[in-house]
Amino acid sequence: MSTATTLAAKEHARAQAAAVDAPVAPDGIDELTWAETVPGGRYTSNVLARGTRLRLRDVDGSACANILLYRADAPWERLNAADTVKVPWQAYLATGHPLLSDQGRVLATIVADSSGHHDAFCGTTSQAANENKYGSGALHSGSPAGRELFTVAAAKHGLSQRDLPSPISLFQGVHVESDGALVSTGSAGAGAEIDLLIHLPVIVLLANTAHPLDPSPEFATTTAVEILAWDATEELRTLPNTEPEYQRAVRNTESAWNAADPKGIR
Repeated sequence: MSTATTLAAKEHARAQAAAVDAPVAPDGIDELTWAETVPGGRYTSNVLARGTRLRLRDVDGSACANILLYRADAPWERLNAADTVKVPWQAYLATGHPLLSDQGRVLATIVADSSGHHDAFCGTTSQAANENKYGSGALHSGSPAGRELFTVAAAKHGLSQRDLPSPISLFQGVHVESDGALVSTGSAGAGAEIDLLIHLPVIVLLANTAHPLDPSPEFATTTAVEILAWDATEELRTLPNTEPEYQRAVRNTESAWNAADPKGIR
């Protein structure tokens, strides 16, 4: 959509806030700390407290939630996709899987997942790649690249392009073939959800845009991601993973948290 004139810019701005169904709190949850619906080709960001449960839902089955996490009180510590698959000895994200920082700490744990179609290998799209595939990858185009969306989202938190590591992608899966080839497995369909339990205060960046291996020659990420978040601090006491690598990462996390907050003020 053009923004070359004031009228066109107004229409573009209003299109960003196109009417969507308002997110509804899950049963038993009285207060949400974040509720938003992110259309395809758009981005969002927020700061979440330790103990927050973050639920993402692929509303109509064609979303791809590219995610980055940064420790809010020390943003030089951020999601490390390589360690996220290497340390737990598991390449495919599922319930119980930690999202690890580059310091060996758990930024979040997957505590529920009805999708099973995720990817920690391929990162996100670039403007050059989208230009080659779709004809454009610019921020305000009809096929914005993940890198462009993340750049703007990061800037809202004092972060720059140099602060953008490889993200993970939710709701669009990838399988590794026996010869090492990466193959898209697509979406699990409309209504798939994934819940993350946040272990340390984090900055969340989300870009809802096409996966790099999306087989469609057209920009297909046109459906929304619904975001819900609420306090679930007590769930940090009952984590769904007893593997020693996970437990060690949790201990690293708790040690850092207790050192930063020795009197339990936060």
